[in-house]
Amino acid sequence: MTKSPSFSSWIKAFRLRTLPLAISSIIMGSGLAVFFGSYSWTVIFLAALTTILLQILSNLANDYGDFQKGTDNVHRLGPERAVQSGEISARQMKTAVIVFASLSLFAGVWLLYAALKEQFLMAIVFFALGIAAIVAAVKYTVGKNAYGYSGLGDLFVFLFFGLTGVIGTYYLNALSISWDVLLPATSVGLLSTGMLNLNNMRDIDNDIKSGKHTLASKLGLRKAKYYHTFLVVGAILAALLFIGLHYSLPWNLLFLIVVPLLFSDLYTIWKTTNQQKLDPFLKRLALSTLVFSILFVLGLLL
Repeated sequence: MTKSPSFSSWIKAFRLRTLPLAISSIIMGSGLAVFFGSYSWTVIFLAALTTILLQILSNLANDYGDFQKGTDNVHRLGPERAVQSGEISARQMKTAVIVFASLSLFAGVWLLYAALKEQFLMAIVFFALGIAAIVAAVKYTVGKNAYGYSGLGDLFVFLFFGLTGVIGTYYLNALSISWDVLLPATSVGLLSTGMLNLNNMRDIDNDIKSGKHTLASKLGLRKAKYYHTFLVVGAILAALLFIGLHYSLPWNLLFLIVVPLLFSDLYTIWKTTNQQKLDPFLKRLALSTLVFSILFVLGLLL
């Protein structure tokens, strides 16, 4: 009889350190809606709930998929995964993936009902996006054609954590769209992609041996660091451009408090030759992105 996993094993599998990154898009999109004068606290709460469930779904599916493909092995430099360690069986993890996919779908439908009661066509569009987000969360590592194994993970993270997360949250609050929201959405998307790139730089050698062709493994470690620099600098420039369009007070530049930390980490990443030592920077970038989003929004609203 299979032993039931402990509560701590599930918490480990949820990979809570990734949640600040997921919340960042909701904070940014909601804050922009408040700034432009149209928002709903119910929508904001449900958007946050849906996003957290999708992030946990992605983490569980990643744990299951990488184990099935043999990528999670003794040569992997990151923290030991739940299925890899034997704390949770592959069958139990597969069941958890199904449960969280269902919860994500339920929360998403609830969100759409709260936001788009009288906009049936837009509800259909967002429902399709929601289904795509669930499929993307699972198909990153699960299945024969897992896109995370063919270098497309960065694109999907940028689209779903940045553009869809921020712009979608903004629209569900404001029920309209403004083209310049694309700029802060790009900032969150680039920083989120940076976290994936850090993860892939850390695991680049093992990924290549395991047949996992990430963008980092295709570029090589040095070029992946140039790419990482582009992601961080691009995020800052996109935010500055938005502020330039809406500047009114010095408070608008409050988010720049985070920039020295981002550049300090970037400098250390460039100097780091032991790839295992890149791991702490994942958590740091997730938290930096969260603080970046909070300060960006506060700077607009103060």
